[in-house]
Amino acid sequence: MRHGTRIACATALLLTLPAAPAATAADAGPTHVDGQLPSGATYMMDVPTNWNGTVLLFSHGYNAGPANPAQDAPDAATKPLLLQQGYALIGSSYASTGWAVTDAVPDQMATLKAFTTRFGQASRTLAWGRSYGGLVTTAIAERHPDAIDGSLSMCGLVQGGVANWNNTLDPAFALKTLLGSDVPLVNLPSQQAATDAANTLTAKVDSAQSTAEGRARIALAAALHNIPVWNATTQTRPAATDWDAQQANQYDAVKGLLKIAAFNRRQEAEVRAGGNMSWNTGVDYTRLLGRSSVRKEVTELYQKAGLSLGKDLAALNRAPRITADPSAVAWMSTTSSFTGKLAKPQLSVHTIGDPLVPVQTESALRRAVTATGSAPLLRQAYVDNAGHCTFSPAEQLAALHTLEDRLTTGSWQGTDPASLNARATAADPTTPTRYVSYRPTPYLRPYDLAHPADRR
Repeated sequence: MRHGTRIACATALLLTLPAAPAATAADAGPTHVDGQLPSGATYMMDVPTNWNGTVLLFSHGYNAGPANPAQDAPDAATKPLLLQQGYALIGSSYASTGWAVTDAVPDQMATLKAFTTRFGQASRTLAWGRSYGGLVTTAIAERHPDAIDGSLSMCGLVQGGVANWNNTLDPAFALKTLLGSDVPLVNLPSQQAATDAANTLTAKVDSAQSTAEGRARIALAAALHNIPVWNATTQTRPAATDWDAQQANQYDAVKGLLKIAAFNRRQEAEVRAGGNMSWNTGVDYTRLLGRSSVRKEVTELYQKAGLSLGKDLAALNRAPRITADPSAVAWMSTTSSFTGKLAKPQLSVHTIGDPLVPVQTESALRRAVTATGSAPLLRQAYVDNAGHCTFSPAEQLAALHTLEDRLTTGSWQGTDPASLNARATAADPTTPTRYVSYRPTPYLRPYDLAHPADRR
C-alpha cells in the first residue's frame, strides 16, 4: 500500500493539554510534557526552569517497530548536559515506523507548533537528528527553512533516499553474483521473504569467509558500499597494510548490512514506494571499484588469493541487471531526496568508520549543495571513531555550540578539528574529543535533485 505525503493542518496540532505548571524557586527540575498529535504520533518535551530561549527539535533514527516512542535527545548521557545548559528539548515519534519521512517531517513540525503554543515563541530554533533522523533534519531544513534558524545532522543519511537504496543494492548484487545465489534482491513480497533472503545470502557469506577466494570477494562487495576497514568500537584498528585484519572487520559489517538494511528495511521501503526504487542498469562495477575508498585492500586480497579481479568484475558487468519501477523512483525522489538548496546554516558531522551510513554520504551532500550555490551555508566535520553514530556527548555539544556561533556571528568560526576538540573538552571534559581533519572519497552512487542527469 502506498503511503501518500501527509500535510499537517496548523490549526489542529494539539490535543487538549493541561496548562503548564508554574515554575517556583524550589522547583529546579525541568518541566516534562508528554502528548499526542492528531496523526497518532506522540511527542515529548523537556523544558528547564532556566530555559535559555533555544529549542532543539530532535529527529530520531530509523525505527523498525513495533515500539514507537518519542525521543527528544540523542542519548541518555547527552540529554542532562543539554538541560543543564538551559536548552528546551522536543521531539516526536513518527506516526508510522520504518522509512517514515512523509510522517516524520509533518509530525516534527507539529511538535514544534505544540511547543510554541504551550511555552511561547523560542528566540532560536535548531533542528537536529541522528542517522535516519539526519535525513529528516535535512528535509526540514530544505522544506521549512522559515521555521528554524539552523540545522545539525549527525551520522545522517544526507545522500538521500534514492542514493541510499542504490548504494545498498550494489554489495548485495556482488555477493549474489560472485558467491552463487538465487535470492531475490528487490520486489520482496513480505518481511518473512526478506528475512529468508537475508539468511540465505548471509550463510553464503559465512561459508565464503573460510577461503581466501571468498574473503577477497566479500572485500569487493564491501568496497562497493565503502564499508571502512575499522567500523565497530569493539574492533582493533588494523594496520594500513594488514589486509586480512581489515577484511575480517568488513566481514562483520557486510553481514550486518545484509541483516539490517539490504532486505528487511528495503522491503518496508518498497511497500511505501509502491515498488522497487533501485537499479544497477548502466553501472560499470570496474569504474565503481576504482573510486572506492578501500580499492587497494581488494586488489591485494585478490592477488593473495590467486584470483582474477578483472574476471570477477567482468562477471558483475555481464550479470543480468536490476531495473527500477519508475513510479517508485519518483516517490522516493520526491519524498526522500534533496535539492541541495539551503536557506539556513547547516553543520553535518560524521564518524569516519561508519559501516551502515558510510562517511562518503557527506561527499554526496556537498555535491548537491555546491551545485545550487549553497556551499557557504554548509560545514562538515569528522570524528575519528568507528561505528555508526558513536559520538561522545562532548563531541555533540561541540557541534551544537559551533552551529550556534555561526548563527550569532553570521560566519563560520572554529570548525577546524583543534577548535572543535577544545570546545568539546570545555563542554564535557569527561568524554572523548576526537575531531580530525578528513576528506571523504566520493559517494559511489550519488542521486540528488540538483543534478538532472541523476534522474531516470
